[in-house]
Amino acid sequence: MPRETIGNPLSWSAQRLAGVGRGLGAALDGIGSHETSRPEVKQIGLEDIRVALRKGAEDFAALRTDVIFVVALYPLMGFVLAFWAFNSGQVHLLFPLIAGFPLVGPVAAIGLYEMSRRRERGEATNWGAALATLTGRVLGPVLVLGLILAVIFVLWLYAAHLIWAATMGPVPHDSIVAFLRDTLTTPAGWEMILIGMGVGFLFAALVLCLGLVSFPLLIDRPVGVQVALATSLAVARRNPGATALWGLIVAGALVLGTIPLFVGLIVVLPILGHATWHLYRRAVL
Repeated sequence: MPRETIGNPLSWSAQRLAGVGRGLGAALDGIGSHETSRPEVKQIGLEDIRVALRKGAEDFAALRTDVIFVVALYPLMGFVLAFWAFNSGQVHLLFPLIAGFPLVGPVAAIGLYEMSRRRERGEATNWGAALATLTGRVLGPVLVLGLILAVIFVLWLYAAHLIWAATMGPVPHDSIVAFLRDTLTTPAGWEMILIGMGVGFLFAALVLCLGLVSFPLLIDRPVGVQVALATSLAVARRNPGATALWGLIVAGALVLGTIPLFVGLIVVLPILGHATWHLYRRAVL
């Protein structure tokens, strides 16, 4: 009996360690591609976008409770970042934070893609099943792509800070009212706006092309980071008009969602996330 009492915890620990090892191995293995050929991409248009948005709204209506649990952290993070900007003398970074926060949106929508995939197949669609996606093969490439988007987000904030310092800085403003007054009523402020919009457009276009279908593809097929990114870029190249329209829709919806203290993102983000899955299904064979 004592040998069983001692042996069971040891056996249990060994099994857990082995499971962790297998999980890490699968995550690292997933960064590369089991399928090395890039999937074929299709031409899409306005009707495909309309259908994707309609199906995204239907998924949200059907999965509302579980979806809100998955995405609730996203607006909370946005509120925390805005609070930091207000209280750390970085008021000039408030708009870049709001405008650039959607750059990491595809990461937050990972669970939504899986829920749409499962609903499409008639499988269980609760939040536990969706979050369980982030294990094994999927975890590695998702983390790598998420890190890429996070780096782009930080670079955007750094670029925005440099633009502000070169035009309206380097002395920080005491309040948002003073900052807005100087921004909208001085030549330096308008110079900052114009340069910032141009640079911001480049960052947004880059993330749009990289994340258009890459995350849903990683969820759906055993491809790695390289194939996922190549496929996303191929969809954007073949469908420049549809890609631009989709980017405008996403940007406009996310901006509207951030206005009431980021609370609107609890509705906007799920619909866009589900719709992204359905757009992927219409764009990639």
